[in-house]
Amino acid sequence: MDWDEAKGKQKAAIVIGEPLSTLSVAELEARVGTLEAEIARIKAEVAAKKAHTAAASALFKTS
Repeated sequence: MDWDEAKGKQKAAIVIGEPLSTLSVAELEARVGTLEAEIARIKAEVAAKKAHTAAASALFKTS
């Protein structure tokens, strides 16, 4: 057995800026959903990092 076979097929990566004319409506809608989910994940991480930074700043704040 080849190790590549055990991994299975990977989903094609979205490449920013690639031509969209060859994609179907269903593929475009799926891409929009994937990108929206990724944006939400990134925004959640940004919020968590900002909260962590604010907590650290408050802890070490000298007044």
